[in-house]
Amino acid sequence: MGLSEEEVTKLYRIRRTVFQMLRDRNYRVLDSEVNMSKQELKAKFGENMNRKDLTIQTTNKDDPSDKIYVFFRDDAKLGVSTIKTIKDLILTEGVYRAIIVVQNELKSKARSELNLFSEVRIEAFLEDELLVNVIEHVLVPEHQVLTNAEKKDLLSTYTVKETQLPRMLVTDPVAKYYGLKRGQVCRIIRHSETAGIYVTYRIVV
Repeated sequence: MGLSEEEVTKLYRIRRTVFQMLRDRNYRVLDSEVNMSKQELKAKFGENMNRKDLTIQTTNKDDPSDKIYVFFRDDAKLGVSTIKTIKDLILTEGVYRAIIVVQNELKSKARSELNLFSEVRIEAFLEDELLVNVIEHVLVPEHQVLTNAEKKDLLSTYTVKETQLPRMLVTDPVAKYYGLKRGQVCRIIRHSETAGIYVTYRIVV
């Protein structure tokens, strides 16, 4: 049985945000995928589409070995066994990153399971978190993720230690959007009519 019209509309919006997020993480994304209309989505996947049909796989623009999968789950709750199955699936294909889009909040046991993997990184997003693109909100300033070399230069230039930088939680919506890990640094650019451009830095903890 396919999805209801309401679910199709919701997943259309979510899938568009996912493509924007992948593009902002430097993965290969076609403009046609980002700009696809709901009618085009229905034409591509048919009237009886379901969530698993919407799976995405792409590669990093600068590193073809960096591949990522995005899975949309039909099951109401994501269990530990399903997470392990997904881990085994991507590893057999030589993929070490995945995003799982889930309908409901993960139980603590399942969320802990995600953090146990050392060989792969699997992130979980609630569907409701992806209905709108968090970085397009008018109150969210521009964020730029620093490379390791840029981070080193920053600490050297200002003669500060990592612990002296303002912090951003790894669970922060913007940190989640960019897939940031602890220790990474963001340059945050705010535009003000009175102060012009105001730049700050935050480290993910």
